[in-house]
Parts: sequence; C-alpha cells; structure tokens
Amino acid sequence: MKIKTKLRLGFGFLFLVVLIFGGLSLYYMNRISVSAKVVLKDNYKSLKYSGKMRAVLEDHAIPLAPDSERQFAEQLLLEEKNITEPGEQKAVEMLKKSFKQMTDPLASVEVKAAALANARKLLRAIDDLNMDAIVRKNDAAQLGVEQAATYLIFAASMCFLVLFSFVVNFPGFVANPLREFSEAIKEISRKNYKQRLEFNGTDEFAELAKEFNAMAALLNKWENSNLAKLQSEKLRIEAIIEQMQDAIIGLNEKKEILFLNHVASQLLNLNEQDVIGSDVIELMKKNDLLNRMLQINSSDKPMKIYADGKESYFQLERREIMVPAWEDQQEQVMRETRKTAGEVYILKNITRYKELDEAKTNFIATVSHELKTPISSIKMSLKLMDDERVGSMNPEQKELVQHIKEDCGRLLKITSELLDLAQVETGNLQLNFVKSDPRKIAIYAMDAVRFQAEQKSIELELISKNNLPKVNVDTEKTAWVLVNFLSNALRYSPEKSKVMIQITEIGDNMEFSVRDFGKGIDEKYQKRLFDRYFQVPTDGNNKSGSGLGLAISRDFIEAEGGKIWVESAIGEGSRFCFLLPIVE
Repeated sequence: MKIKTKLRLGFGFLFLVVLIFGGLSLYYMNRISVSAKVVLKDNYKSLKYSGKMRAVLEDHAIPLAPDSERQFAEQLLLEEKNITEPGEQKAVEMLKKSFKQMTDPLASVEVKAAALANARKLLRAIDDLNMDAIVRKNDAAQLGVEQAATYLIFAASMCFLVLFSFVVNFPGFVANPLREFSEAIKEISRKNYKQRLEFNGTDEFAELAKEFNAMAALLNKWENSNLAKLQSEKLRIEAIIEQMQDAIIGLNEKKEILFLNHVASQLLNLNEQDVIGSDVIELMKKNDLLNRMLQINSSDKPMKIYADGKESYFQLERREIMVPAWEDQQEQVMRETRKTAGEVYILKNITRYKELDEAKTNFIATVSHELKTPISSIKMSLKLMDDERVGSMNPEQKELVQHIKEDCGRLLKITSELLDLAQVETGNLQLNFVKSDPRKIAIYAMDAVRFQAEQKSIELELISKNNLPKVNVDTEKTAWVLVNFLSNALRYSPEKSKVMIQITEIGDNMEFSVRDFGKGIDEKYQKRLFDRYFQVPTDGNNKSGSGLGLAISRDFIEAEGGKIWVESAIGEGSRFCFLLPIVE
C-alpha cells in the first residue's frame, strides 16, 4: 500500500471519529435544550396567568369593576388554553364557576365572598400543580443533563484514547523510516559505504531504501577502487614535503595546522606530532618566530633567523589553498567557483644565495674602486694630450682622443654607479639629511646638464612657485636623481625641443618631475624601468647606459622616505616623478 493511501485512510479515520463525537454532542445538547424549553413553555406561563388573576382579585374589591372582570376573563381564557398538568383542567373548570358566581349580579354578597375565597384557593392549587411540575421536570432535565454528560464523557474518553493511540503510533509510521534514513545517511557521510536499509512492503520507503542500497553499493565500489590510489598519492605528497629542504607549514581554513615538515619543526622548535591539528593562534603566542611568519603579509626582504649554527636568511612565501566549489544560480545552472581551503607558508633558505650576492657586491665594489683610479688617470692623460703645449694633433687624432674621452667618461660613470649600488646592497648607504630648498636642488641639476642641452639646442624650463616649503633630504643624492632624469630626457629628446622641470606642493609632499617630448616608453617596459640592469630596447640611435641609473635613483628616493614613478605613452613623451616629504 502506498504512503499516500495510508495517510488518506489515517486522516479519514480521524475525520470519522470527529464526526461521531460531534454528532453525539449535538444530539445530547438538543435533548437538554428541549427539556429546558418544555419547562419554560408549559409551566412558566401558567404561573404567569394565575399570578395576574390573583393580582386582580387582591387589588380590586367585590364586586369587580367591568375592566377588572375583563382582565380576569382574559387571563382565565389563556390559562384554559395552557393546561398541561393532571388535575389542572378540573381546577380551571371550578375557577370558571367561581368567577361566574363572583360576577353574577343576582348573587348575594355571601355567595360572592365564598366564590372569591374558592377562586383564591383554586389559584393556589394551580400554582402548586405548576410548581410541582417545574420541580419534577427540572429534576428530569438535570437527570438528562447528567446522563448526557456521562455519555459525552464516555464518548470523549473513547475518542481521546483512539486519537492518542493514533498520535502515538501513526507519526512513527513516517518518522521511524525517516530516522533510519537519517542515520544511514550519517553513516555514508562517515564513509561507511557498507550501510544498508531493509524495508518490507511496496511503499515509497521500500523503493527509496532499494535505491539507497544501490547508491551505497556504488559508493563502496568507488571507494575501494580509489582508496588505494588516494592513499598512495597522499603518502607521495607527504614524502615530497618531508624531503624538501625548505620549511613548509600548512594551515586549514580554521587556522589549524595541517602539516609541518621536519625542516619547519626544527626551525620553529616544534614537535610535529604535538602540533598537528593545533590552533595556530595559540601557538603564535608561545613561538615568536611563528608569530613573525604569520604576521608578515608579503615582503621581498628576507628574514634573518639563527639556524645551522649561524645567522641564516630565509625568504617567506605564502600561498592560498584554493579548491573548486559549485554554486546554485537562479537559472538552475551550476557555476564553478573557487574558495579558500587554507594557507601554505614556505620558508626558503636563501643563505647561500645571500652569501653569493654579498660576495658579488663586494667584488663589484672592489673592482669598481680599483678601476676608478686608472680611468681617472686615463682621463687626465687625455686632457694633457689635448693641450697644445704638449704637441699638436691632426684632426683624425683629435677625433680618436675625443672618442676615448667619451668612453672613459662612460666607464667612470658606470664605476660610480656600481659603487653606489654596492653601498645600497650592503646597507652602507650614507645619507646626509639637511633642510633644502627644492628650487635650488633643481637649478643645481639643470646647471649640471646645461652644456649637454645646448649641444642639442634643447630648452630647459623650470616651473615652480617661489618660497616653496623646504624638504629634509640629502641634497647631493636628490640632485643626482634629477641629473639622471635630465640626462635621460636629453638623450631621448629630439633637437630643438624642450625639457620641463616642475616642482609642485601636493599635501605634505613635494613632487619633482622631469617631462620630455620624445618618443615615449611602451607600457610593457614601464614596470621594469626601475629594475637593476634593465634597459629599454632602442633603435641604435641612442647609446644606452648601464641600466643602473634608475634603479639607484629609486633606492636613493626610497631611502629618503619618498616615492618614485614614471608616466609615459608612445608618441607623447615621458614624465619621471618622485615625491619627498615636506619639513614640518
């Protein structure tokens, strides 16, 4: 039998029980109502009529006036029509005779007095008959009410027992199978794919149990076929993580430690078995190094940690664990999204590379310093050769000497830039901060490149207000940056053009900018302009530098607490800018 049919029969039975109980209630309530109506109709009116006739006799003397006779006759007629009790008919007949005697004009006074006394006696008799009847009928009505109440209580008790039995047993018919399904589904969620349901019958629960068992069988088959593969992949990943030389820590979305390899446990001084599954927030309170790692969002600067008996350098990398997720859309279409399932922190040991980098920096600094002296000597010798007092040279020799001069100047500039770079990389950059006038810095830089500008007939224009606020900077380094900007602008500007130097006060900062009207720089190169050794590809007409000038400029400006950037577009020229804080 289908569940729908069973539900219909059950609720139909409840409806029938309610109808039966309602019918019995209406029946007995009707009986009580009829009994009450009989008492009011049959006896109350008789008492009312007799009372009015008595009032006429008591209020008026014999003989009665015509109006009083008429009232008495009317009430007597009504009483005659409302005779309901045994003996009442006889009393009414005798009352009529007494009334005739009282109203007979020929009767003597004694006869009328006797008739009056008899009428009063008969009225009392009628009252007694009706009062006795009221008492009797009231007792009968009370008995009927008691019987009806007994029957209703019995019927209500039976209905209550039936309904209570239905309420207790019938919900279990639906709830018990659902509870079994719920427990079975929980077992499936715990990967107990051997869970089975057994339902006898042909209803929907039996069919659903059959489908559930088929699903569990398929899941069990899939689990058996994939479990070994998953286990092997897990062990392989754990082995790879464990053998890596980098410290690796994995967290889940609840900020609990998922895994921790041997290197990380040694570096953080944590026991791997004790911390797996622990709350990383609590561990951070007890482990300063772990706290440092998790507090750093992203940083290019390496972390210095004492490890392997010496100060070592580690580069921190953070990766989010993203897993696919599916979202229901209003159009009933499933859309694949990704959500965060945790984080992985990797500490790469870059001590060896740091040592090599320091060795490289020291080598460059040493070589640059050693080369600077002979190059300066060569420049001095070339200057002496160009002196007419030493001897004259033919035009070809002068041209060769001029080329040698330019190459020596370029070599000297590169060695100076390499020395500055070495100072920055080793942290030995010395800055002499003084309160300086921004206009004086710009004018100093313009004077340094004015000869180069005159050779190409390029106009240098300074745009700024007078009495600008001062900036607290290293004047020499800041002017060096402006000179580097101006040199690049002059190199890539066409002849007879203009280069603009602009100084603008922006909030609490002073903006320096150098604008040229050359070919401009492609957007794909702009982000790398301030990287070391990077050079924008040229067509060969302009000689490129070492690729260090802008990188050193960035280091100088950032060391002074400023910011540097470039704005450029093909065909519109370039604008190199930097911000420096104003002195409070």
